Amino acid sequence: MEYVSALLPPVVMAVFFGGLIVTIVKTQGGANKTKEDAAVDAVISRAEGAQQTPKA
Repeated sequence: MEYVSALLPPVVMAVFFGGLIVTIVKTQGGANKTKEDAAVDAVISRAEGAQQTPKA
């Protein structure tokens, strides 16, 4: 029975770490990513437009 108590903590940590990695990967993309990209593109295009307008 000692081997069970010796192996339990590393197995629990491995499962927890695997779940953490899966959660991180899932939250890196998705629908929010396209909204963020669109917002960044809009800010960049506004900044470029402001730079290109001639000041007369």
